[in-house]
Amino acid sequence: MRASDLVTEFPTVALDTPVGEAARLLAEQDLPGLIVVDERGRPLSILPGTQVLRLALPTYCIDDPALARVIDEAHADVFLRSLAGRTVREALPDKPRELPVTGPDATVLELATLMARTHSPLVAVVDGGALRGAVTLQALVNRLIGQ
Repeated sequence: MRASDLVTEFPTVALDTPVGEAARLLAEQDLPGLIVVDERGRPLSILPGTQVLRLALPTYCIDDPALARVIDEAHADVFLRSLAGRTVREALPDKPRELPVTGPDATVLELATLMARTHSPLVAVVDGGALRGAVTLQALVNRLIGQ
């Protein structure tokens, strides 16, 4: 089994895509993350859904999770509105990490290793410089357990 057997078309976003739009895409399509592409459609980064969520949260809650408990649900919705006007560029980590990208001939073990090493829920599959899609953690695990 190769990446080409597991790859599916996958939505992409650009660095200047509004992060609210990226969040809607994640939610509507039940995605683990998004592929961030440059102007030529080549992968620049993988944006896990957790990074979008992190952008919506106040830093003091991330630094001290006990503070999150004192905020009631009505006020918690206010934080999601803080995504307005922000872009995908702001949701990416400050320091670029290894990009989880592979070719179509990667094996299941190579895909699993790349996901584990990069802490990414998906791997972009590129063939001849063009993005073919992605292999998701769910598709990979389903294959590993024989579903």
